[in-house]
Amino acid sequence: MIHVSLPDGATRTLSDDATASGLASDISKSLAKRTVAAVVNGIMSDLAEPLPDGATVELIGRDDPRALELIRHDLAHVLAEAVQNIWPETKTAIGPAIEHGFYYDFDRDTPFTPEDLPVIEKKMREIIAARTPFTCEVWTRDQAAAHFEEAGETWKLALLDAIPEGEPVKIYRQGDWLDLCRGPHMRHTGDVGAAFKLTHVAGAYWRGDAKNPMLSRIYGIAFADKEALDAHEKMMAEAEKRDHRRLGREMDFFHFEEVAPGSVFWHPRGWRLFQTLIGYMRDRQEEVGYVEVNSPDIMDRALWETSGHWQNYRENMFLAQTQDDRDYALKPMNCPGHMLIYGQGVKSYRDLPLKIAEFGKVHRYEPSGALHGLLRVRSFTQDDAHIYSTPDQLDEECLKVNNLILSIYRDFGFEDVHVKLSTRPENRIGSDESWDRSEDALRKALDTAGLEYTIFGGEGAFYGPKLEYVLRDAIGRDWQCGTLQVDFNLPERFGTTYVASSGEKLPPVMLHRALFGSLERFTGILIEHHAGHLPLWLAPVQIVVATVTGAADNYAEEVTQTLKRAGLRVETDLRNEKIGYKVREHALKKIPIQIAVGAREAEERTVSVRRHGQKENKTMKLEGAVNMLVEGAKSPRQS
Repeated sequence: MIHVSLPDGATRTLSDDATASGLASDISKSLAKRTVAAVVNGIMSDLAEPLPDGATVELIGRDDPRALELIRHDLAHVLAEAVQNIWPETKTAIGPAIEHGFYYDFDRDTPFTPEDLPVIEKKMREIIAARTPFTCEVWTRDQAAAHFEEAGETWKLALLDAIPEGEPVKIYRQGDWLDLCRGPHMRHTGDVGAAFKLTHVAGAYWRGDAKNPMLSRIYGIAFADKEALDAHEKMMAEAEKRDHRRLGREMDFFHFEEVAPGSVFWHPRGWRLFQTLIGYMRDRQEEVGYVEVNSPDIMDRALWETSGHWQNYRENMFLAQTQDDRDYALKPMNCPGHMLIYGQGVKSYRDLPLKIAEFGKVHRYEPSGALHGLLRVRSFTQDDAHIYSTPDQLDEECLKVNNLILSIYRDFGFEDVHVKLSTRPENRIGSDESWDRSEDALRKALDTAGLEYTIFGGEGAFYGPKLEYVLRDAIGRDWQCGTLQVDFNLPERFGTTYVASSGEKLPPVMLHRALFGSLERFTGILIEHHAGHLPLWLAPVQIVVATVTGAADNYAEEVTQTLKRAGLRVETDLRNEKIGYKVREHALKKIPIQIAVGAREAEERTVSVRRHGQKENKTMKLEGAVNMLVEGAKSPRQS
């Protein structure tokens, strides 16, 4: 007999071969009917898996949020079975659950098309309706290799080779169809439900490496119920309307070229928005004692070896070799350059904390398939800063950065912010003592600020733990932006010191901090959050002055110059076009304010003001309009 514990502290005595399924039946028939999986000693498990003696067991229903990943994983298997039912010659690769759904990669001579998706989905629903049980079998490596070799499943053979020695080789069946899989799965195909949809097809390199063959990938979305599926589809439709790539073209902000993949070609209006963001951040940083610097874009390999990037980050760096056989790298991060700036001259404890900031252009290699407008680029600008402090100042500086980040996000309309604490990874540098101190400082900052946060074990950088600030936008999507990292290691690697009050030379603690993160990415997020309707203080063109008739051209120019002298960003439209045409064109570009002037306005020294999204104009004296617009264009820090 074995004994297991339940979440409420109760214990059960079961037979030696007892399973979670049997446990559920032993408790009640209704519980057994709604249970689809179990958490055994903290690990998700099949219901048919034998329970170990002394285990803590939690029974999971289909409506449990933790079951959603199982639903999506099971659907990937159902998708693969459906495809091989329709096209038996197709070979399978991998099919994981992902955020919002699932995908499966296939090897097929003819890539899938969107027209194939309804056919596949129909077959999937037939498989689901059959409620075929998922069963797990443990094979020997030789058995699995022989089966997949006979079936011509070369990608499964590669996956089999990647399973570590000593780890069981699990095969999951659903009727006659089977797959190599670690599991777990629910009871049967019917448990996945009907709340799913195949969305699109794409090419995908095996293992994400462009040197490998291209496979054909089918994506799907899946949720626990139809209401959640409908809500997601509605959100995605809204996201498509807000896509910053489309809005960027319509608003004439930027474009991309194949000659520079992952790099932005900024147009005048987009660059003005970009510089407005930098100006805002520069003001905020100067208010709290940061000094701005600039470091070279390309530096010798020796620097990156000292920092540890060459050993830990080289595959993400752009490298170059000169004719004198020197190896260089375009900087992927600003921190090593800042170390060299800090190292100039002797620093005393009286000089600390020293806050060095840079709007530095950095370059990181991203696979071409991962590039996505402004949101995923290879060349971007960081609002990067490094704070050098004594250990005694560490807790206070972490709290100050945290408060600054949250204040900045509020200014841009982001009130819903979640924080992730990423702790020490397996591949790291530095002592356990320094990692303990670093993680404690970040926890203390969050606790002092009264913030809820999620711990991501093992997800920190190789040199220190970090906080990641995740913004929720207007339609409920999450975006990771700012970061704060504590680093005891880099100053020691560079031999950087300060003179303590005792006269002893000690290494400072280094905080790595980015607030927007990537300015390019933050710009894309802002555009989508506001659906292109940027607040007046942010808009690169705040006002367009358009003429109704050529007789008002001189007055229009006067109005424009008056507004510009008041500090507003204004353009003039004197084209010989009907005013309705001008209004529609500027509305498409989402200019916040349109001012129309004709002969009557010129005579009366008035202007006709229309706000974006409103149908009616408001006629005002020019002086009153200027005062109103100046007040409306103040940033949140000026209001």
